Amino acid sequence: MNQGRTVFSQLISFLPDREFRRCVERYRGDLRLRGLTCWDQYLAMAFAQLTYRESLRDIEACLRSLQGKLYHLGFRGQVARSTLADANESRDWRIFADFAHRLIATARGLYVREPMGVDLEQSLYALDSTTIDLCLALFPGPGSGGAKLPSRCIRCWTCAATFQRLFALPMARCMTSTCWTRSCRKPEPSM
Repeated sequence: MNQGRTVFSQLISFLPDREFRRCVERYRGDLRLRGLTCWDQYLAMAFAQLTYRESLRDIEACLRSLQGKLYHLGFRGQVARSTLADANESRDWRIFADFAHRLIATARGLYVREPMGVDLEQSLYALDSTTIDLCLALFPGPGSGGAKLPSRCIRCWTCAATFQRLFALPMARCMTSTCWTRSCRKPEPSM
């Protein structure tokens, strides 16, 4: 029988909740709130990511099976599929983006003195490109006659700190290196 805290609640305890509340206040995320708070939404999505959940139905089923332990995981209420869907659709995404940037800035500060193994005068970046098929109902493009509208997505890792940055490029038919040099600037330094 478990006598201590769950692994998930131990991980969540490292998150700066004051920073999260500032992000929520900045974009008025909990204004006129009736159901799921931003924090519960973040916990549900973090739980889904850490437990490899693939859909809202899967998230709800997993959390419902832990109904007696939700409070100990950090949740303040139940998470229903429709409520989570509404929150994901209507809440300002910048709340979570700002919080992610704050976490990355904190982590970069922790790893700034770590040796990379190679002495370089400038930053080293690694690129990875992936083609993502977009749903035309959500992303209407120039040819919305039923054709697939792929988008090139470039992930850029700062090798010194092993944290990624993401750049989306709408030009899928050009070569990756050409798209990179034409469409993206050099990534700006961290916060």
